This record gives sequence, structure tokens and C-alpha cells, in this order.
Amino acid sequence: MSINIPTHQAPRRLRLAVDIGGTFTDLAAFDDAGRQLLFGKSLSTHDNLVQGIQDTLDIAGVQFKDAELFLHGSTIVINTLLERSGAHTALLVTEGFRDIYEIGRINRPDAYNLYFSKHEPLVQRSLRFEVEERLLADGTVHKTLNEERVRDIARDLKTRGIEAVAVILLHSYSNDAHEKRVKQILQAELPDVFVTASHELSKEYREFERASTVAANAYVGPRVQSYLGLLESHLESSGFGGNFYTVQSTGGLYPVAEARQHCVRMLESGPAAGVIGAQAVCAQLGLSHAIAFDMGGTTAKAGVINSGVPLTTGSALIGGYARALPIQIPMIDIFEVGTGGGSIAALSEGGAMRVGPRSAGSMPGPACYGRGGEQPTVTDANLLLGRLDPNHFLGGSMKLDEAAATRAVQQHIAEPLGLDTMAAADGILRIAATAMSYAVKGVTTERGLDAGAFTMIVYGGAGPLHASAIARELGIRRVIIPFSPGHFSAYGMLFSDLRYDYVRSCFQPLSCESLESIEALYRDMEQEGLDAIASSATRPQSTEIKRFADMRYVGQEHAVTVELPRSYFEGRDTDAIKRAFDDVHLQRYGTCAPQESAQIVSVRISAVGKMPRPPQDRCEEESGQSAKSALVRRKKVFFGSGGFLDTPIYDRRLLESGNRIDGPALIEEHASTTVVWPADHLLVDTFGNLDITIGEQQ
Repeated sequence: MSINIPTHQAPRRLRLAVDIGGTFTDLAAFDDAGRQLLFGKSLSTHDNLVQGIQDTLDIAGVQFKDAELFLHGSTIVINTLLERSGAHTALLVTEGFRDIYEIGRINRPDAYNLYFSKHEPLVQRSLRFEVEERLLADGTVHKTLNEERVRDIARDLKTRGIEAVAVILLHSYSNDAHEKRVKQILQAELPDVFVTASHELSKEYREFERASTVAANAYVGPRVQSYLGLLESHLESSGFGGNFYTVQSTGGLYPVAEARQHCVRMLESGPAAGVIGAQAVCAQLGLSHAIAFDMGGTTAKAGVINSGVPLTTGSALIGGYARALPIQIPMIDIFEVGTGGGSIAALSEGGAMRVGPRSAGSMPGPACYGRGGEQPTVTDANLLLGRLDPNHFLGGSMKLDEAAATRAVQQHIAEPLGLDTMAAADGILRIAATAMSYAVKGVTTERGLDAGAFTMIVYGGAGPLHASAIARELGIRRVIIPFSPGHFSAYGMLFSDLRYDYVRSCFQPLSCESLESIEALYRDMEQEGLDAIASSATRPQSTEIKRFADMRYVGQEHAVTVELPRSYFEGRDTDAIKRAFDDVHLQRYGTCAPQESAQIVSVRISAVGKMPRPPQDRCEEESGQSAKSALVRRKKVFFGSGGFLDTPIYDRRLLESGNRIDGPALIEEHASTTVVWPADHLLVDTFGNLDITIGEQQ
């Protein structure tokens, strides 16, 4: 699939971006020579991920040998953690602190649940070893490192067949000398084992979070290294001579050599790239605030663009709050729920229906895929209600089996509940919409933001099918469907920049006297970021550095992150810093205390190397005409209490800028279908986006 067909032939200078999801693998490519965007989509091949990537290139008609840049995001890290399919891992900790990883934070979200169980560590206790050494909180040495003890541990690990080792020593964020030496010894004794140390990933305090992060990095390391090695070999054999970058959870790019060591930074690479794409749409349309909503085959995810910038966080909880393993790295603040197009609808013991988090994935996939699936899914429900066409899925390249979908919904949902098939299918979609609204609330309401005040940018192969229903659930009045939403996360990678994030814990009171030492920390991190960008094989067009601080009121435990302009430090303006902190605290918690003293816990910087981006050209002047020329057929589509309504179907490729469509309607394109509900109004804007005004509840 492609758009902007070139008028002349020229040697290709391709920028390729590939995102591997739970169900589909997506490709977006920009041809600098022909000024052409190309897309490819294929089912993810989980037994051979590289093959799925090559399939997307074949579908799009592009080759690696024509590319100068290859950008890649994958679910391999998050899937390895959730599936518990990682390496046989050991953990080395400071003597006396063997159990910090298991003790954790004693989260007890349900005080009266007698069956509550804590998180399950990735490394069992018998594989956690104590190292004789001790640093104080300021980094001074209290007990010297016993190197012979480390060698003894290494020899023991070799006999156990350990594949990866994580090292977390107390207060190494203040002084990393002991951790560096332990890693050197382990690498010398265990040359074939993946070794990682906590200071390489996080230089923040909180020992449990740092232990969990480095353990996760070790746990996924061998699998990620093996996969990236296979992919690099495939690139080489395909004649690729360009630069290979992976996408971090910040949405920024980093070289594949670093990704092989700091694997956990790829945790949310695909979803983060989608938010970067949504940010590009915001810049295109002049929007300062938007919700980025992505619904794929396995999950639904949401992030927020606030004042033109994605909201970020310094950590994530893998597995949910109750039994979570924290990962302490910078990332875009994304909330995820286990509801996607392939999510399975099932009845609990009490007869209540649930949708997700179990997914049919790509194999066997939903029942209608005809690949052996027998459980009803969200995709099957959409097919039965007429919102998907069995002959036009993926541009007609994949036929859907309506009879199989009917059997699945009847057998597992309709008959047990005494419902007719259409009512059961409608119930599946209603429950799915409510579940997916929780993802949006997780990054808006729970962050002190009013979801109804935001525009929602919706993408992912299944997102436009449910956009209007989810918007109604949340009181959102405007929805934007960008072009090619089914490939949007891959497309967002083409707008990603080189990015390096650094953080240092400092625990300083907010005062003029402390600003000098804080400024020194900022300068050191900024130089480190500039050096990292300068060493990149790809030269960015410009470099931007931003400063942040984690701040709290004196006596508080938790901090909030505040962006601080450099001018505040140049003018030694502590009052401005305090006001910025008060404002963020008020937004987050609904209260602030201007009269209370504040403390800077950690300082952060992001160093961004701006990369060339595809042009976002306007369409021809608005025609103001109806969309009759894009009408391809009509069919009956189910819309809640309105039942089956005669509904026009439009081909998105034939829509023109200025076309207006009143619901009900379906807008079909290669990898997605947009549902326009009755009372909704759609406008095709000057960039080809579908701008939907949500009508009153039907």
C-alpha cells in the first residue's frame, strides 16, 4: 500500500520503520527520492519474528538494500516479562540485602482479601547471592569489595548453567565503582553470560525499584540479544548498508548496540512510537492537548499530549499495581488494558461476561480468521454486527469466515446467556468499550486531567472501529482518525528523534545555596547527552536539551516531575521553580502548599537530536462537495438500540479534503475501518485526517 505516488523514477533512499505487535507486524517507509509513503502489514510470526518483518517489506514492495535507515520497535521485552519466558538468571546484591527484591513495597491494595499474593520475583531466592561490600548513602566506602568472593560466586554460577546475571549494590547510584568492578570480574569468569549492573540503567535511589529493573534487564537480555543478532544477520544478508536504531519507551531512538545491553528500555517501544505519531498530528493541526489511543489485536493503550508534549514518567509497573514488578526507567506515560481485536469473550463461573485479557493473538487468531480459533473475540463481534466486511478485510487480501464467528458467539456467549446472537455480539463490544475507557482514565482522570476536555487521536487496526463508542463513554466530543491508522505506530517511528535521558538523585533543599551543586549535576548530564548524540552514526539536524526535577514538599515520600527552563537557574530564581512545582502538584493531586518548603530529590535531562521527518503535506484545496464519489456500497450495520440501519460504505482513498459525512457510515481503508455512529458528523480535513464530532448518546 502506498500514497503520494511519485511522478518520476529515482534511486530509492528509504527510511524503514517496523513495529511488531501481538497480532500484526506493521511497516511504514518513506522514500526521500520519490517523496512517497509506503505501508505493509502481515500477521506476526512469533516463532520467527524476522520472517514477519520480511513479509511486511514484501507486501509493501520495498527492500532492505534500498534503505539508509531502519527503525524498529517490538513487544519482545514486555512479552518475555509477562510470559515469564526469559533467561535462567542470578542476582548479586550487597551483603545483608539479599531479600530486598522479594520484600518490595508491601503493596496491599485489598486489605481484606485473604487470597492476596505478592509479586513473584523473576529470580528465585536460591539464585540471589550476597557480595561482601558496603557503600554509604553519600557514596563513600564503608566496607571494601571482596573480589575473591565475587569470583567464587561466578564459579558457582557457571556450574548452575546461569544465562544472565544482574548486579545491584547498595547506593551504587552515588558511587558505581563497586558495581563496575563486580561486572568486570563476572565478564572475565563468565564470558558467555549476559551481565548487567543497575547503575547502567538507573542512577536513582530506591533499591527495590533498581533491583527489579536490573533483574528484568538480565531476564530479557539473552532473548533480546539473540533476536537482534538474528535481525542484524538478516539485514546484512539482505544488503542493508544503513543505520539500525531501536525505539525506546521514551519514543526516542538509540543504536542497536546499546539496545543489546539496555534491553529493558525497549519495554514500550511500539506504543511510545504511536504517541510520537500522535504528537506529530497535534503539531500538524495546531492541537496542544490530545489523548493518543491505540487499539491493536491484543491490547488497548493510551497516552497524553499536554501542551504539545507527551507526558512522561520515571517508572512503570509490570503486571498491575497489586502484583507489580517496577521498572525504573524514563518512558512515555502509557496506560494499557488487555482488550484488543483478538481479546476473547468468556463467561465467569457466576455467568458474568468478560472480554480479555486473554487474546487469540495471530495464531490461531479470532474464529473468523479461519485458522482454527474457536473462542469468540471482539473482531468476531464486529464482523457479525456488520462493521467489518468478510470480503474487504485488509483490502480483501484476507477473507473472514462469518459462519465460524457466528458459531463461536452462539456457543460460548449467546446460548449460555439466553440471548440472540446479535445481542450477544453487541454486549461483547459494549463491555470492550468500557474496559478500554479505563486506559484513557488511567492517563487522564488519575493524573488530575479531565478526559472530556481533550481531543482523542485514535489509531491501531481496531481503534477506529471503537473510537466513537469509547469517546461517548468518556464524554469526549472530538475524535481524529489519522491516515493509515492500522500502521500508525510504525509511522510514528519516522518522527522519532535520537534521545538520551539521564537522572541523578541529589536530595537538596530548594534554596539559592543548593542551586550551584544542582547546576553542576545538570551540566555533567548535558555534556554526557551531547557526547552520546555526537557519537551517533546518523547526524541529527539540531540538538535540544530539556531540564526536569523530581520535587516534593519537605516531609513527603513521593515526588512529582517538573520541567524547569534553564532561565530559572541562570537567574537563580527559586521562587519560579517553587511556583512551577506547586502548579504541577495542584494538577496531579488537586492541592498544593505554596507556604511549605520544597526539596529537589532528583534532577533529569533529556538530550534530543532532531532527525529528518517525512513532510506532512496538505491535500488540495477543500472541495466542499459531498462524498458521493467515494461511496462504494451500502449494507446493514448494527448500532445499539437502533438495531440494523442501512449504512453507506465509503472508500477512504477516494475521499477529498472538505468532504462531510453524517452518520451512520463506515469508512474503509486497507488496514482499518472507521465507524461513524448515527448523530456523528465527519469532516475530511486538509491533511486527510477524519475529524469526527461526536453526537448525542444513542
